[in-house]
Amino acid sequence: MIRGTSIIGIDPGLRHTGWGIIQQSGNRLSFIAAGRINPPTEGPMAERLRQLAQELRQILETHRPDDAAIEETFVNKDGQAALKLGQARGAAMLVLAEAGLSVAEYAANRIKQSVTGYGHADKKQVQAMIRILLPGIAQSTGTKALPADAADALAVAIAHAHHR
Repeated sequence: MIRGTSIIGIDPGLRHTGWGIIQQSGNRLSFIAAGRINPPTEGPMAERLRQLAQELRQILETHRPDDAAIEETFVNKDGQAALKLGQARGAAMLVLAEAGLSVAEYAANRIKQSVTGYGHADKKQVQAMIRILLPGIAQSTGTKALPADAADALAVAIAHAHHR
């Protein structure tokens, strides 16, 4: 059997960074793993970013993905929040690059368009389509819903599979 390409998707955040790994074999997508990194909410920024990076390195070492994608920063009116998100995103991108992965970047609307066919889909629509596109996810997670950040990260990986 020919092994496909494994793709890690990252939904960056300083409070919660979602990650999801899928396998692509031709047009077929399979669920590998997903979860959420929860750096401490208090303490120096450098320590919070260090922990995020350390946990992401462990995930990469365990799963050894072939390719990576990350959601672009959505900039809104809160400049301070955008800066913090950018720092988390930068830490994640650095870890991915250090692991030798090329990192594709996708806007939120493009990710939603790739997964649901509609660029302004809500989170519930995205999660429903992820369960359809990744048939193995139901067995892996049971009736327990994935954290929203992990589901979003899987959507990033799916978008990358569709566009690579």
